[in-house]
Amino acid sequence: MAKFYVTTAIVYVNAPPHLGYIYELVGTDVLARYHRLVGDDTFFLTGTDEHSQNVERQAREKGQDTRAYTDRMAEVYREIEASFSISYDRFIRTEDADHVRGVQTLLAKIQARGDIYEGSYEGWYCVASEQFFQESELINGYCPYHPTIKAVWLKEKNYFFALARYQERLQVHIDKHPEFIQPESRRNEVLGWLKAGLQDFSISRSTVKWGIPFPGDPGQVVYVWGDALVNYITGVGYGTDEAMFKRWWPADLHVIGKDITRFHALYWPAMLLSAGVSLPRRIWAHGFMTVRGERMSKSAGNFLDPLEARDRFGADAVRYLIMRELPFDRDGDTSWETMTDRFNADLANDLGNFVYRSLSMLQRYFDGKVPAPDGDTIPLDKKLRTAFEQAVRDLERHLKAVDFTGSLESTWQAINRGNKYIEESAPWVLAKQSDQRKRLQTVMYNLVEAIRLTCYLIAPFMPETSQRIASQVKADLKAPWATAREWGRVAPRTQTTLGGVLFPRIEKKPELVG
Repeated sequence: MAKFYVTTAIVYVNAPPHLGYIYELVGTDVLARYHRLVGDDTFFLTGTDEHSQNVERQAREKGQDTRAYTDRMAEVYREIEASFSISYDRFIRTEDADHVRGVQTLLAKIQARGDIYEGSYEGWYCVASEQFFQESELINGYCPYHPTIKAVWLKEKNYFFALARYQERLQVHIDKHPEFIQPESRRNEVLGWLKAGLQDFSISRSTVKWGIPFPGDPGQVVYVWGDALVNYITGVGYGTDEAMFKRWWPADLHVIGKDITRFHALYWPAMLLSAGVSLPRRIWAHGFMTVRGERMSKSAGNFLDPLEARDRFGADAVRYLIMRELPFDRDGDTSWETMTDRFNADLANDLGNFVYRSLSMLQRYFDGKVPAPDGDTIPLDKKLRTAFEQAVRDLERHLKAVDFTGSLESTWQAINRGNKYIEESAPWVLAKQSDQRKRLQTVMYNLVEAIRLTCYLIAPFMPETSQRIASQVKADLKAPWATAREWGRVAPRTQTTLGGVLFPRIEKKPELVG
């Protein structure tokens, strides 16, 4: 059995999430569900980053104890993730005791290697990004990633990690493993940073009190990049459970936003090299979800609320819409209007009609019982089978390449071939002709078989919808993939049931347009 360990970036708990956060979570969840579907031993880690200056400030502004605030916000994130069927195996918090212990274990090893030293730093700092910027990187004095946050000049004494010592080893690794950083645009960005030369970075803070005490200096706390990044190993036992760590590490894939590529592709592997820990196999940095061309941002107030999206369309539909509409390798724009259009076209018309029409005809002509195919296969049947077999191959090919849009496009080509098959085969005409009974049996069998395969094709993307359809055609979503993926596995005489309309059309309202 193959192993697949996948992670998201852990999120600051300084405010409730916007839909862009769900975008990363759903994409990662699709990958985890796919690997479980095909039988891989899978572990999916996500969680919250609670040790930041932002979090401390938010708690203070609300008049709350910081720990009480982070407890409440972690629960908010858990509830939202549950509402979108995020199937994580662990939700880690940087306040977790095993994480704290693992961070201190890692830093102690880096200290023993001589790669941490005391120094002073000053520069332009964004409290939202928790990073320093060169003046040339600022936009009229504002953070390039948080356009409403003005950078402040910060100077303090703290501990530094000797990143520059690892420039050559990082260059060699990235050159030797072109798949290490993806997509290609992000890899080129990292190569550009390497070419410009790496600088050591601060790994502790003296002006922040909320955090993990720095080993050997209780007057400092571990800075975000020595804390949050380390969750990827502490979440699977580093420093506390050696057997678990050996089972899961190295991570097969880190899924992150493009704004934190530098830290994941350079800082993180350098720290691991220093501590003698294997590097993750692959890092995928996705683009931003934008609204009217602007990055979705909690701080800018420019965002779509995930709970409102769920209430408008349903959780499974939202999962589908953001995976189909937005490519995962670059920025993508969305709005309530485009989501409504896609919902009606793809879900209500294509998928919903395909399933409902097929199963209602099966009820009408065969009392819901799957007939045995009888008679010669004609080119029309072969086209249907070919479309679904191609979609199965494309599911495997595209998800290995983290191409959700490509996989769904192929699946919808098969679904639309199914709708055309209905029109071209005209079961309602065949049912009126006594000499076409065998042909009707074949057509209805093929339609049920196409629906069965559809359950598997959409399962990683729309788990609840997949299960609803599977229950109607008695498909076993836990069946071994090697046989479940094959055409012709539905058993004749299977008793199906007819469910309700999967996705009722949504009428556009004035507030949806824009």
